Amino acid sequence: MNLSKRAAGVVMLMLVGMLASPKLLHANDESRAKELIQQTCVQCHRLEGKAESRFKLHAPDLIWAGSKYQRPWLIRWLTGKEAPLYAKGYLWDMTSVPRQHPKVTDAEANAIADYFAEHNKDPRVTVGAFDVSKVTKFDVTFGAAAYKAHACLGCHTIEENGKLIGGPQSAALQNAGQRYNMDWLYRFGLNPQDFTVHNGEFLADATDAQLRAVIGFLAVQGVHDFTYYEPWTSPEFANASVDRGKTLYKEYCAQCHGFTGKGDGPAASGLEPKPAIHANIPFEKLPMDYLYNVINHGGPAVGKSPNMPYWGLTIGQQGVADVITYLKVTFKGIPDVAAAAGGTEGSACVQPRKTAKAPADFLSRTNPLPSSSGSIKAGKELFLKGAQPVACVMCHGELGDGKGLMGAAFIPPPRNFTCGAMMRDLPDGQLFWIIKNGSPGTGMMAFQGLPDEQVWQLIHYIRSLEK
Repeated sequence: MNLSKRAAGVVMLMLVGMLASPKLLHANDESRAKELIQQTCVQCHRLEGKAESRFKLHAPDLIWAGSKYQRPWLIRWLTGKEAPLYAKGYLWDMTSVPRQHPKVTDAEANAIADYFAEHNKDPRVTVGAFDVSKVTKFDVTFGAAAYKAHACLGCHTIEENGKLIGGPQSAALQNAGQRYNMDWLYRFGLNPQDFTVHNGEFLADATDAQLRAVIGFLAVQGVHDFTYYEPWTSPEFANASVDRGKTLYKEYCAQCHGFTGKGDGPAASGLEPKPAIHANIPFEKLPMDYLYNVINHGGPAVGKSPNMPYWGLTIGQQGVADVITYLKVTFKGIPDVAAAAGGTEGSACVQPRKTAKAPADFLSRTNPLPSSSGSIKAGKELFLKGAQPVACVMCHGELGDGKGLMGAAFIPPPRNFTCGAMMRDLPDGQLFWIIKNGSPGTGMMAFQGLPDEQVWQLIHYIRSLEK
């Protein structure tokens, strides 16, 4: 028998076994499930033993099915309401097309799920090892980057900006958040080869924080109403102390930002870009997610300077809460933001810059979107609200003149997009590159997570501000 015939024979055995069990309708639930599993499921799946090479299997192991799957998804899968998990079939050395899994009735599916929950638990999985209720938006963003950095995309598909990306060789993960128990997925991630061996399964050199971020990223895949955790609603913030925050600011923040928040700490003279001038920022008006992420996770977490450390491990969540409370109480900004936005340089139309020139392949790009009212409107929405990690308006101001709430904190000040004499000399490709990658030596952060189309929309809106 050749390989393709053998694969087809496996599927036929599954179907024959499924159709040859009318007596199950009269047995009790557990007996029904056990008999159905023994007659049909074992034709392809293993339900006991240890992990073996995938090349010896006809379908995924169900040894730990009671710990692996979320029950609602398992019921839908067994009753034929879910798409195949393997775009090229599980037997990827023998097939190149997916196989439909045999269907059972709702009653049989529930009986099988009950059986798995009772008899197929994985003792290696610690219940509560991964708390899905504590997954933040930052975790998901960080997890998406780690997912790609550790080559998960090479074998598994995910959805990004409405499109499937990744290698379709292994299980599709675009709906992983509906399918897997995250405690099991976390344990799997610690060492995938404990579960499946000799099939190209990759053991990543990832820290626990990176692994947890990846699991958080997978936890939201396919879950469109996912409720993200907001750390600033935690008890630590309810118990925050201005006095403790003042002490922490003196011990940690002042070395760069200065004891009075003027950006004149002892380290500041050797830093590029210069530390933010906290005294010029009305902290109570800043988005809480941005403020929390830049302090807890560091500058790179929000596309800013790596000179800003991630303080969460050093001062703990209570310390982060205390420092944020101190900042909000102490620094209210200055009445005349325009006067503080870099003095003469800030008020000048053509602002001196040492901005790096984009690579040639970027400089040659022109905006592929038409300059329509729709594109400009979409860009305006991003500028004022939608862009992450923080909306452009916070630095560049509502008029795009560089006089935003945070603008007065940076040297050099933010770009004045209303200056036509300057903007006309900036190619579309240069603007695109800067938005995507940031501008070292300035306060301009990187917006790497913005899809290309949104960056071009943003450029259309920025162009519309020129005078």
